[in-house]
This record gives sequence, C-alpha cells and structure tokens, in this order.
Amino acid sequence: WQALPQSPPVPEDNPTTAEKVDLGQRLFHDKSLSVDGSVSCASCHDLYGKAGGDGRATALGVRGQSGPRNSPTVWNAAFQSVLFWDGRADSLESQALGPLLNPVEMGLPSKADLVERIKRNPEYSERFASAFGPGEAITAQRIAQALAAFERTLVTSDSPYDRFVRGDRNALTPAQQRGMALFEARGCVGCHRGPMFSDASLLNGQAPFRIFPANPDEKATRLHLLDDGGRQGGRGPGVWRIPSLRNVALTAPYLHNGAVPRLEEVVRLMASTQLAAAVGSAATVSRVDWHDPAGGVLGRVDRRIITDADVRDIVAFLGALSSDRLVASAKNRVPLE
Repeated sequence: WQALPQSPPVPEDNPTTAEKVDLGQRLFHDKSLSVDGSVSCASCHDLYGKAGGDGRATALGVRGQSGPRNSPTVWNAAFQSVLFWDGRADSLESQALGPLLNPVEMGLPSKADLVERIKRNPEYSERFASAFGPGEAITAQRIAQALAAFERTLVTSDSPYDRFVRGDRNALTPAQQRGMALFEARGCVGCHRGPMFSDASLLNGQAPFRIFPANPDEKATRLHLLDDGGRQGGRGPGVWRIPSLRNVALTAPYLHNGAVPRLEEVVRLMASTQLAAAVGSAATVSRVDWHDPAGGVLGRVDRRIITDADVRDIVAFLGALSSDRLVASAKNRVPLE
C-alpha cells in the first residue's frame, strides 16, 4: 500500500516548464482545434465537473458523432505506462494528437491542418515562443509536448487513502478499512496494485494488459462486453489496458463501453468474470477446475466467495480513492442534457 507521488516522471526530451504548461492548458480547452469548432479535449475530459471524464457511456465528438468507447479520466494519466483503452500509446506525447486527428472525435484531417489553425491565432505565436523559445517553429510535435506537459500537472494525491497510508489512521472509516483488507484478500490487487491501483503504471507496472471478460457469462453478453476485442480487435473477450481505480467512484459509467452505471455492479461483475468468484447472498462454497499449462497440472480449488457485505465494503474503500477536491467539485456538477 503506497501513496501516490505528487508529481509524475518527466521525459528528458520534454521538461516541464510553467510556460509549456500554460500553453498546453490553452490547447486543451480550445474548441477551434476541432474540425467544426464544437469540441475540445476538455469536452470529453471535464476536469472538475466530471472528474476528468464526461459522464457519458461513450464519447461524443464532432458533428454529434458517438464514439465506440468510454472517455477515460485524464487525472493521473501521466503515471500510466500505456494509454487509451487498448494501450496503443506508450506516452502522453504519443497519445496527445490521437483525439485531434480522429474523425469521430475532433476530426482534423491532418497534422498540417492542426499546425495551420494554430498559426492563424496570434495569441499562440506568443505562447509558443514563451514555451519553446523565440523563432522556434510551431510543429505537431511541440503541440503534443505542450499538451503532455499540462497533463502531467493533473495529479490527485489528496484522497483519504493517501492520508491513511501516510499515517492518518482516522482517514478511513471502518467500512473502508474492511474493504481495503478485502481488496487484497479477495485478489483485486492481482491487477490493481501499487499507488495507481493499476498494473499498467510506470511506478510498479509488470503486465499492463488483461483479458476481459476472462470468464464470460450471460451478463457479459447482455452488456455487450464481447462486441469489442480491444487490443486484439474483432469480437469476443478483449485485451485491455488495466485502468487505474483512482477517482473511480466519480467517473461513472464504467468499462470500455460505459455499459455499467453503478460502481457496486462493476465490483460484482469483476468478481465473477475476472476472479471466478461466487458473488452475493446466495453464494456457496464450490469447487472449480484450474489448469497450469506450464506444469501440466489439473486441479480443483475452493471457489472464492464475495458476499453482499464484502461488495459494500469494497465499494466503500474504492470511494476512499477519490480526490478531496474532485469530490468537492463533483457536488456542483451539472448533469448532461
């Protein structure tokens, strides 16, 4: 159990400066960088109103187009080793221009068009000169670097959990402490470990991808979780980046297609599909087969049981991963039309 550092790793070729962060923040909120002037990065990543997401099942882009996947939060993204749901980007810099050029998201036809739009705005000439030096050209690479520099400032290490592991033993309620113990004992830490609660983290990541749903059932079919194969493409159980659970209580709806509206339902779903656990008041001890291909061993083990009370405590603990300032801002957020 570790608290989140207050600042993420920074690449040597893109040092963070106040001028670069200021430029990146301006770019992040600029709707003129979409093909029809209707969408900015902040449209799908509302930092304080929606905890870095948009509250929708799937993203809404230019011309009213709906994307195929849920908008992940950008808070703490700088700590992740791979980005996007399918992990196709390995840095903030390589991720930054993707939404701008995606025809469903911001819809710009090319990097050249993006650069020309920025050059036409006199305000940007001054900001780029301040960030990268007088006389330096405005390029797509520098646009990505500025956006990445801004996103590296989006860190939330002010949760009750962080205070608890730093020594404040009153920071978590009894239910949250029980949930913390259950989170480890029931196996959630197999994927969601370390200060980012993700094995796709730069801080502790070992295996950033998992098959989901690993144990498909009727609920997975009903929720259309098999319609998108993620990293492997096609249909069926997909290969996905392990998302961070920080601020997860604030970023509903859930999963890659935004099909689950409530956190409690996600906990139950993950327990059954990923842990092969028996979940709920009717759960009973049973034996399940397992196979170790490397050792050529076939065996049977007791199936894990996660009771209704366990689910409630785990959900309570996940709530303790929320930033205090984002919780405060979420109370004033305006529902989407």
